[in-house]
Amino acid sequence: KPKATRPRDAATLILVRGGREVMMGQRSKGHVFMPDKWVFPGGRVDPGDARAKAATELNAETEALLRKGTLSRRPPRAFALAAVRETLEEVGLTLGGPEGPELDKLSFVARAITPPYRPRRFDARFFLADAEQVLADDRPAEGEELLHIRWFSLEEAKALDLPSITRFVLKEVEARLAGEAIQP
Repeated sequence: KPKATRPRDAATLILVRGGREVMMGQRSKGHVFMPDKWVFPGGRVDPGDARAKAATELNAETEALLRKGTLSRRPPRAFALAAVRETLEEVGLTLGGPEGPELDKLSFVARAITPPYRPRRFDARFFLADAEQVLADDRPAEGEELLHIRWFSLEEAKALDLPSITRFVLKEVEARLAGEAIQP
């Protein structure tokens, strides 16, 4: 039996607009991991993410949730800053101003680890942010990784070709937006 590949740390940002729309893009068909699937912007955590500048730091609750049950030696801020960087790279949206993003406006939604039998594995943290609070401009721009980027109502998003984890996280987001308590 082959040994499972060690999952790479990753982070994703779910931007919500007006309490009822989420921004998503479609992965290009040339991708090895989840080709043609609709996803939120996100990707692998880079070594420099922990040192990136931020206007504010994560709140204590979010930091504690990120530390819970993890073997990662990365500081929790690295995950949030990776999600912010990936959002800029994949959809052209900047969070925050010259001082950097306000990490205290990001909340932790979920953590997911790709199953051991998969050749490409990620240990992903999903963050949620209100677009109106964190973005100066909410018009995404297509990049090479994500295509057809746009805002979808929650109902439209659920009808897309989603990976199972994205479908699960979307339900968690919907519950949170409805004011239901979430157990991370």
